[in-house]
Amino acid sequence: MSFKLLERLEGPQTKGRGPLFWTGFAIVVAAAASYPLFSDGYTIGNTVYFLTWTFMAMGLSLIWGYGGALSFGQTAFFGVAGYAYGILTINIGDAYGFTIAALLLAMLLAGVFAAVIGYFLFFGRITGVFLGIVTLSITLVLERFMAQTGGPEWAIGSARLNGFNGMSGMPPLTIPWFGGDIVLYADVALYYVVLALVVLVYLGLRILVNSPFGNVLVAIRENPQRAEMLGYDVRKYQLGAFVIGAMLAGLSGVLYTSWGQYITPSSMGITAAALPIVWVAVGGRGDITATLIGTLVVLGGFQALTIYGAQYALIVMGALLVFTVLLAPEGIILGIASLVARMSGSRRKEKA
Repeated sequence: MSFKLLERLEGPQTKGRGPLFWTGFAIVVAAAASYPLFSDGYTIGNTVYFLTWTFMAMGLSLIWGYGGALSFGQTAFFGVAGYAYGILTINIGDAYGFTIAALLLAMLLAGVFAAVIGYFLFFGRITGVFLGIVTLSITLVLERFMAQTGGPEWAIGSARLNGFNGMSGMPPLTIPWFGGDIVLYADVALYYVVLALVVLVYLGLRILVNSPFGNVLVAIRENPQRAEMLGYDVRKYQLGAFVIGAMLAGLSGVLYTSWGQYITPSSMGITAAALPIVWVAVGGRGDITATLIGTLVVLGGFQALTIYGAQYALIVMGALLVFTVLLAPEGIILGIASLVARMSGSRRKEKA
């Protein structure tokens, strides 16, 4: 079994394989692990912020890149899990490591919400652009609803929803430990926890997309009618990918909420809903590695641009998406990787 799992890390549905790739992967992880030794607290906290969004992006890659279903619902699941974490922890607190249980419960709630929505979408045979329209509509309805919960009547126990001002005051993640709990503020401890989660989720998704489930998912993306003729229930596979992607978006929502100890309805607005599409499209939606790299690169560039004005950053993001769709539909990062691979192959042939 363990050998089969290792084999799936290098399956046909993911780029990168062999000793050279995994040596590079180990070097990158080691560099990331040593990064706090050479950086200050603010920069580390900012890096944690970047890393929290990668789970949402990798989940969208699974739904859209591998499953062929364009969804604008990732930020809805992000918000559902973030608010659920806030409500649970404000009411119950962080004693005995309850925040970890709250994280899991919030992710589960996001998954259940996605399962209900996905059931009607996929079993209702809603596909293509209409799937994107419906998921975007659900996201915006949820954002508008949360924005009007400003009155005192909008409270769940001790947790006030606070409308467009958002919810705040929830405790950060706390890990129970001998001799005292470890509180994960936006510092080195949280950085290492989030980095470990990124590595685990990345490897887990590589295994998943190279498993029989992932192979069928790609077959559905390429030709759903043929996959159905071969006896696969297309709806169940797409629903499964949709739920997994939603739970990963929920993980992003909880980590973001615990990192900043607040969450607002704007995290589910139309701009927020569109940005994950840009990250995944630019990186390369058809590969987890390209999605992860592209997300971090675009997020870094986006933040650098916001220094000179958020409006310019959004214009550049829109232009980047148009450029990608028109000139590099497979993704810029994935296109560069393919070009390098072809050039390396040509050089080897010339030497031979």
